[in-house]
Amino acid sequence: QVQLTESGGGLVQAGGSLRLSCATSGFNFRSSALAWFRQVPGKERDFVAALSRTGGYTYYADSVKGRFTVSKDNAKNSIYLQMDNLKPEDTAGYFCAAGPRTITSSLRTAAQYDYWGQGTQVTVSS
Repeated sequence: QVQLTESGGGLVQAGGSLRLSCATSGFNFRSSALAWFRQVPGKERDFVAALSRTGGYTYYADSVKGRFTVSKDNAKNSIYLQMDNLKPEDTAGYFCAAGPRTITSSLRTAAQYDYWGQGTQVTVSS
């Protein structure tokens, strides 16, 4: 059974930091693309950051580059998103995703990921 469970969301003031975690199981973690997306009500799910299926390359949305860092721990089958210098516009539900079939050119596309967590809310106050 595939499981992805996010944690670490919460309320933080602008300029603050949060570290999101996503514990996973039930699929080949080491051979899957891993990503974080975010979504606000009435909006489409937007790409935030990803790790490639092979090679360990990282990718970021322009809006978070330099502030967010995505990483993984193969021993724990976990994905992390370190978020620094948070801004009110970062407020959203954050979802982790895994894509066993995702290729590098599709890393930013939500539809290309097979497995998703339920999300964790991040709220940034001004």
